[in-house]
Amino acid sequence: MKVKGNLMKKTYQITEKGKGDLEVELTDLKSRRGEIAEKIAVARDFGDLRENAEYDAARKEQGLVETRIAEIEEILQNAEIIQSSDGSAVVLGSTVELQSSDKTVTYTVVGPVEADPLAGKISNESPIGKELMGKKVGDEVKIKTPKAEMIYIVKSIS
Repeated sequence: MKVKGNLMKKTYQITEKGKGDLEVELTDLKSRRGEIAEKIAVARDFGDLRENAEYDAARKEQGLVETRIAEIEEILQNAEIIQSSDGSAVVLGSTVELQSSDKTVTYTVVGPVEADPLAGKISNESPIGKELMGKKVGDEVKIKTPKAEMIYIVKSIS
């Protein structure tokens, strides 16, 4: 964390690609502002705002979009780009190939902001991410899931 005066400022560790993805999302959200404002204006013309579902829905959408814009701007202003690994050990930004007796899985270790387990991006703060950090090719990794404990061997790091 960066310290500015007496305030602690949180830094967000993200990959260069993650930063790019957030910038694209931010541009998309900002482009929707006009469309949402138009929906609000049209809904106002329907009359009584207390019983106007279209107005309520448009205001709710506006709130969600503005909240996400603020969140992304905060992340981008305080982003620390993860430097790529030399492949000798698992660090933030590493893509790790793991081999068990019956399957191969690949994970990219990212900060919590970018985590998307369904896309193979796991947070360094997750149980699997914590277990992988610092491992080297050939190391054994025990990953506990709700169903079982799996043992993998680190096959490659990039």
